[in-house]
Amino acid sequence: MAQFDIYNLKREKVGEIDLCDSVFNAEVKPHLFWEVVRWQLAKRRRGTAKVKERHEVRGGGKKPYRQKGTGRARQGSERAPNFVGGGKVFGPKPKDYGYTLPRKVKQGALRSALSLRAQEQKLLIVDSFDLEAPRTKGLVQVLGVLGTPSVLIVDGANDNLSLSSRNLYGVKYLPGGGLNVFDILKHDQLIMTRASAMEIEGRLKR
Repeated sequence: MAQFDIYNLKREKVGEIDLCDSVFNAEVKPHLFWEVVRWQLAKRRRGTAKVKERHEVRGGGKKPYRQKGTGRARQGSERAPNFVGGGKVFGPKPKDYGYTLPRKVKQGALRSALSLRAQEQKLLIVDSFDLEAPRTKGLVQVLGVLGTPSVLIVDGANDNLSLSSRNLYGVKYLPGGGLNVFDILKHDQLIMTRASAMEIEGRLKR
């Protein structure tokens, strides 16, 4: 079992917690980071690029000129791709760039990311993250005491924390179920509440 100190929001030690080695002290596998981050970013791609093909362009119902005798190439519609304003050939269409990834790969990458932050001593566990009111200034003061300018905060349902952090650059709040590899690697430090750490341990331990 890996042992971590538990702090309050004044950076005072208030206890200790033992967490499973297979989740918070596992072997770090960087190739899993590449796989999972690539998968996450692929899912985020909008894929909305679209052009009109010949059958979608307005007009062009009349033959532009007679078939023979003009010396020009025969044409059936002014909306053919070779005319200005005509439909495009083989243009982009809306598509979904997402693909499936094995559950074991996603879980292994998340274990590696948590273990990496623990080994770098960039994982801080707090007893709770209770704010008196949803105030950005109050959260800035708390993070100043904790010494974490760029941080991912993981807690349960916490409306005050969610509202206080949404306008802060470099600070993000996630519920335990939304924890992901991309956001862990994007932020310099990870803060978790005791309850969230135990929840994630129960979900990922093997």
